[in-house]
Amino acid sequence: MSQASFDPQAFRAALGTFTTGVTIITTRGDDDTPIGVTANSFNSVSLNPPLVLWSLAKSANSLPAFETGRHWNVHVLSADQQALAASFAAQGTDKFGGLELEPGISPAPLLPHCTARFQCRTAFRYDGGDHVIFVGEVLAYDRSALPPLVYQAGQYAIAARKARQEVRLGATPPPECSYTEDLLGYLLGRAHYQMLFALRQLLASHALDEPAFFILSTLSVRDRLTRDGLNAIIGYTGFEVTARQLETLEGQGYIAREIDGGVARYVLTADGREASLRQIAHAKAVEQDLADVLGAGDIMVLKLLLKRLITTTDPGLPDIWAADDGASPATA
Repeated sequence: MSQASFDPQAFRAALGTFTTGVTIITTRGDDDTPIGVTANSFNSVSLNPPLVLWSLAKSANSLPAFETGRHWNVHVLSADQQALAASFAAQGTDKFGGLELEPGISPAPLLPHCTARFQCRTAFRYDGGDHVIFVGEVLAYDRSALPPLVYQAGQYAIAARKARQEVRLGATPPPECSYTEDLLGYLLGRAHYQMLFALRQLLASHALDEPAFFILSTLSVRDRLTRDGLNAIIGYTGFEVTARQLETLEGQGYIAREIDGGVARYVLTADGREASLRQIAHAKAVEQDLADVLGAGDIMVLKLLLKRLITTTDPGLPDIWAADDGASPATA
């Protein structure tokens, strides 16, 4: 391709197909002002001696500070630090406002809660076209178990680990069978019921069933719902809230009925809230057990994909966390 036909935007888009991590590089100016920029050009150079590199545009206002300063820190951002990445990528903002810095081995600002951090001293600088390439000697580093934030095709993303070998659930079905283990409905359904298996044991120990669980958990978020209001929210589960179920929960002391303008509305009692909190605590314990096996990053990706799937397939269910039908979000 000739230089004349070279399209910078297309070139940038092609480079964007390469997934990178997201970092914030920090230093201090001559007047001790903290300076930081977001960069995805960070890379390793050498293990012995420990060297890393990154590049900064020659047009950047912060370039003089990095050229004169001897020390700078590289922060590999965690998946929860997307807002921080966006803040440090912007110009004219107080990037360090409200941030609690940690002490480092140099005056360069050290940000907390990152996936990894590298405290560096400039070893070399090179001309790199419209950028300056900084090569730094790593003087100290640390890492955490937090999943990293990544950047791909112009968007922030979350990385999921890919198994070394294909994950299999069972034997391959015969060719004429179209019902396979890769059917999304099967995977979602099996995962759902396997997670509910342990929860059902807890429910049984409190003389509750799944409809009761849905009622109590819904009322823990939205108080003073009518039976029709409960059904509008719970209906997608295939269960219908009946008058008898509500009477049973009243008899058990888990819910109470309030008459408002001749309309019955239901609220959790203290015992009902305690039972609901036990259910939620158990569900969180099951989730933590999964996170210990899958890793926090994969759990985050799974939640994100499920939220997108729910949004895409939503038939128009009421928003359980928004006040409606005269009800209001419950308070703890």
